[in-house]
Amino acid sequence: MPERAREYERRWWTLGVLCLSLVMIVVANTSLNVALPTLGADLHAGPSALQWIVDAYSLVFAGLLLTAGSLGDRYGRRLALNSGLVIFGVASGLAAFSGSPTLLVAARAAMGVGAALVMPATLSVLAHVFPPGDRPRAIAIWTGFAGVGAATGGVTSGWLLQHFWFGSIFLLNVVVVGIALVAGAFLVPSSRDERQPALDPLGALLSIAGLGTLIYAIIEAPERGWASAPTLVATIAAAAILGAFVVWELRTAEPMLDLRFFRDPHFTAATASITLIFFVMFGMFFIVTQYLQSVLGYSPLEAGLRVVPWAAAYMVSAPLSARLVERWGQRRVVTTGLTVVALGLALLSRSGSQAHYPLLALALVLTAAGMGMTTAPSTGAIMVSLPLDKAGVGSAVNDTTRELGGALGVAVFGSVVASGYHVDLAHRLAGLPGVAAPANASLGSALHTAAALPRPAAQALSSAARHAYVHALDTTLLVAVGVALGAATLVTWLLRPGSPEVQVDEDTIALQAA
Repeated sequence: MPERAREYERRWWTLGVLCLSLVMIVVANTSLNVALPTLGADLHAGPSALQWIVDAYSLVFAGLLLTAGSLGDRYGRRLALNSGLVIFGVASGLAAFSGSPTLLVAARAAMGVGAALVMPATLSVLAHVFPPGDRPRAIAIWTGFAGVGAATGGVTSGWLLQHFWFGSIFLLNVVVVGIALVAGAFLVPSSRDERQPALDPLGALLSIAGLGTLIYAIIEAPERGWASAPTLVATIAAAAILGAFVVWELRTAEPMLDLRFFRDPHFTAATASITLIFFVMFGMFFIVTQYLQSVLGYSPLEAGLRVVPWAAAYMVSAPLSARLVERWGQRRVVTTGLTVVALGLALLSRSGSQAHYPLLALALVLTAAGMGMTTAPSTGAIMVSLPLDKAGVGSAVNDTTRELGGALGVAVFGSVVASGYHVDLAHRLAGLPGVAAPANASLGSALHTAAALPRPAAQALSSAARHAYVHALDTTLLVAVGVALGAATLVTWLLRPGSPEVQVDEDTIALQAA
């Protein structure tokens, strides 16, 4: 057909539009890591508020992705993409002029709604436009750009913060939305599931409520106490709601997420790998960018530039992973990638205590190489596990695992670092009761308190706070090493020789286990 022929000829240009939209969505998440100290100062936001500014976006995003993917399959993926871009652009404009943490959290949540429509549409349109032979390479490039957005967002926001106010990092989204809408009008084709499957509103509500309650418990636990009544009640409520979600999805005729997909070990291994990798990735960025600024004293731009080696290594390793899987299989490549991630995190924990940037850069390169080797094959495995007419659902599953892992990573890493910081600093400031309380709130609060003290006391307090943060950061990174090694062990077991292979039809790609 002439229309399909034009789509094929323009497929790489279409991929450019999809990657531009994808990078904008990812940058909207990671760019705030560099901006957190600025937001804390300009908006008088405490540690919990800063984490909610980050997590409001990820939480709404993750909760709505499956529903958004279903909407795209039913009503049209280009319609979902364009609608999401418009919502995202308007919400970004509101975020730029937020005058309080509460308003910014609300704007970020609205941005999450738009992002939930955009991200699954990009991957499902990709699956529609690219034939089976080109699809692995296209998915690998798509994954590579996601990684570039994760790291270069810090550079972009750092430069903007150095020259303008914090709202400029949100206004940039408005410009990108305009470009994507205009280019997409010519290059993004229409596609949909002709069966028009029913929606699952109850499943969507249960997933949003369950994840929201869980993230709330994790974020508030350091302040209220891990064993406090509010934390325990929230945790139990989250478990009950998510349990109800599982029961409902198994019983409803048109589930938002067909849990029978998880009977396929390749699908399960892929979703677990992506969840845990993004748990580590987003959590790592959250604490390392604060370390670069508050401990090492870099400006936002300088901190962003020092994460560029991560982006370069990821951009190289992700596309190469498609060829590696063709030769060695999903099991060997993903397991090796996760092991390399663990090695990089272990090295990163040592670079923090030594404050030695070359060592830190090497650690970032290793983690990026391992993450690129893991995410691209895992994304491909998810997409080939489902029929092509379920591309929106498949993309939403992939994106949900990313965002769920990322949101939990930020919350857990932030909570563990905060708890470790509180304990370590309390010992260091035992002889300074007058400054212990304000300094114990966060590293930023400690440095602010130190600035108002006489020079000897200021130096003692700032040094104690920085050392306490580094000790907590190193401990947290070692926990992340355990998570990466645990993920490698899980993938090795799920994809052990003799496990069932993915069964695909002629319009998908055969994925062979090692």
